[in-house]
Amino acid sequence: MAKDFYGELQLGILGGGQLGRMLIQEAINFNVNVHILDPDKNAPCRKLCNHFECGSLSDYDTVYNFGKNLDMITIEIEKVNVEALEALEEEGVIVYPQSRVIRLIQDKGLQKQFFKQNDIPTSAFQFISNAESLKTANLLIPYVQKLRKDGYDGKGVKMIRTEDDLPNAFTEPSIIEEIVDFEKEIAVIVARNDRGDIKTFPMVEMEFNPQANLVEFLISPSTYSFEIQQQAEELAKKIANDLQIVGLLAVEMFLTKSGEILVNELAPRPHNSGHQTIEGNITSQFAQHLRAIFNLPLGDTSAISNAVMINLLGEDGYEGLAKYQGVEEALAIDGVYIHLYGKKYTKPFRKMGHVCIVNPERELAISNARKVQEILKVIA
Repeated sequence: MAKDFYGELQLGILGGGQLGRMLIQEAINFNVNVHILDPDKNAPCRKLCNHFECGSLSDYDTVYNFGKNLDMITIEIEKVNVEALEALEEEGVIVYPQSRVIRLIQDKGLQKQFFKQNDIPTSAFQFISNAESLKTANLLIPYVQKLRKDGYDGKGVKMIRTEDDLPNAFTEPSIIEEIVDFEKEIAVIVARNDRGDIKTFPMVEMEFNPQANLVEFLISPSTYSFEIQQQAEELAKKIANDLQIVGLLAVEMFLTKSGEILVNELAPRPHNSGHQTIEGNITSQFAQHLRAIFNLPLGDTSAISNAVMINLLGEDGYEGLAKYQGVEEALAIDGVYIHLYGKKYTKPFRKMGHVCIVNPERELAISNARKVQEILKVIA
């Protein structure tokens, strides 16, 4: 694909949310024509792309007809019609990440099987077909229950702490996982092009909002030992090579209190754990994803500075037309970069934007990020 396509390539993105929006911002630099399919007529990408189509991402005919005249399709969300992508691939449309990769990652059960078959360390797990099979599960309570399909951003996950939680458990096909006694949740984003070139971004440390189960605070680069960081990055490379993926892959992991790294979940696209790369690294995750799917040389992933990313979530108790409080006050702090996603309506814990805070001094970057968290609010 690394040929004279600039300005000619017709690139389709399934999903028109914030990830698509930030991909478009990078695609403009390549002079690529971007087509977006999204079910929301007010999607953040609607006014930024060359062509916007409002339609279902899970409907075969909609996805097929959207993609049949395009050169290449990529995704910003995994919940898409894979059968349509398979048909498009057969007809010569390039789909990256490949439909087989998307199919595997759509199903958390298949993900776990993939980890087991490829000797990738992960927590103990068991398949659950219905509510009755929970009663005879081999894993002892407490454990985490995850829907095999359609879970995202903390949805589709339940903690089963005691037998009293069983009546509220999911009844659909799911997996249960041993609860990991972790010290820190970490992530590595890895990129691989069709030539097999592969590069990782430096490992990052994450903190989650306990109510929404969303990444709330991310610190890059990590200060854990070189050995731990190298182990995490090599694990991400192994997974990308085992999958033979083309594009970006986010690998979310647990670092246990004993120093073991266990892989939690995968996302075959730009990811929330890589937003800080826009200001914090030489190459952003969005530029790297495009380089990978266009089969171009991968960019330098080195960190430029200490960077902290915080998600702007809709405040609890507010729902309606979004209003942003504290923008001017937050921007008065040096090294603060605000990214608003253009979502018209807010609701509790909805991702409405993110902020990256950079500073040569790690502790100052962290303290400034805490200030921004207190200042900047999304209300209605």
